Amino acid sequence: MNLDAALDRVGTLLLDHDGLVRAVGSGRRKGQDRPPWRRVELRYVDLRGGRHLQVTAYDDTQAHTVNHALGEPVSAVVSDLLESPFGNWHVDTAGETVQLRVTKKGDGLLHAAPREQRVGVDRDHDRDKGRLLPGDDPVLVALDISDSEGRVKPSRQAKYRQVEEFLRILDVALRDALEHGQVRTPTPEDPLRVVDLGCGNAYLTLAAHRFLTEVRGLPVRLTGVDVREQSRRHNEDVAAGLGIDADFVAGTITGARLDRSPDVVLALHTCDTATDDALARAVDWAAPLVLAAPCCHHDVAAQLRRTTPPAPYASLVRHGILRERFADTLTDALRASLLRLAGYRVDVMQFVESRHTPRNTMLRAVRTGDGGGDDVRREYDELVAAWGISPRLGALLAEGAHGPA
Repeated sequence: MNLDAALDRVGTLLLDHDGLVRAVGSGRRKGQDRPPWRRVELRYVDLRGGRHLQVTAYDDTQAHTVNHALGEPVSAVVSDLLESPFGNWHVDTAGETVQLRVTKKGDGLLHAAPREQRVGVDRDHDRDKGRLLPGDDPVLVALDISDSEGRVKPSRQAKYRQVEEFLRILDVALRDALEHGQVRTPTPEDPLRVVDLGCGNAYLTLAAHRFLTEVRGLPVRLTGVDVREQSRRHNEDVAAGLGIDADFVAGTITGARLDRSPDVVLALHTCDTATDDALARAVDWAAPLVLAAPCCHHDVAAQLRRTTPPAPYASLVRHGILRERFADTLTDALRASLLRLAGYRVDVMQFVESRHTPRNTMLRAVRTGDGGGDDVRREYDELVAAWGISPRLGALLAEGAHGPA
């Protein structure tokens, strides 16, 4: 479809102040400069001065909201936004959902799906500002984070914070990987393939699916793997109720088999060496993007109790609480080194503030094909030799002939 005609169709929907629910522009067109904003979100709100078009524009760190009164200024604002080189537009109206993707050739791929039942339109301007998923989002209600009125439950505020922080990390990482060609551009026929290894009740992953599809406008196929049959049944029920395209499997991480290698591998709060199992599978699949939030580090901590620490570092492991904390740091540092040697660029960051959860470290790995070099190899070998330990991930990668022992 001609891009101008597709944009005109989207523009007509954006100017319908009675029917528009929400619209999101995101991504970058192939071969063009980056848009002035990472993402823009449009909706109409009723203020004291009448109805306004509310535009929330997101940069890398915060949201900027401006309200425009109806009339000629709104037309100009919409026109300027449509002229920006966004690669995707996702538009929800009371009667349909419309998605526009700009192809590599510069054409407009437009898909419209009517709603089975018209929805009401919320014009309240007092919504959560800067939230990637507002508290009244259906996925948060289904996951028991919000109540039936769409209000985040007081007892679940920390969980909601985790969701928001995870989505921010995922959003930035995926956007950058797409822009640099490290993750392929998904299509409705070949959606973004996301696998969550050790998914548990999958609240972060289901929220991620909702965000990627409804806010970012990306087609996504989700697979969740967990050893517990109860988790599989629970997750299938939640996903079916939300209309999420997903498969959930009861089985081990090492035994997981996929028809095709995933684009994104998640390992969120998988316990102890299960994180290593997940990272090894990601390397085996050559997954372009990996996000892991480790939980527990018993394996290295147990090894430290049985070895003689190198001088002069005995005081780091003499006391139990310090040994456990040091084991956490050492384990994730070695995991980062191993991933670098396996061809990934790795960042270790704070996932969420420690006052919300002690499990607040995130490993973000993007596949570049660069093996890290002799310095990383030497640093890794010297570190494990000095402490007399054998990291689980190192053994797994050696067994698979993917990297260092």
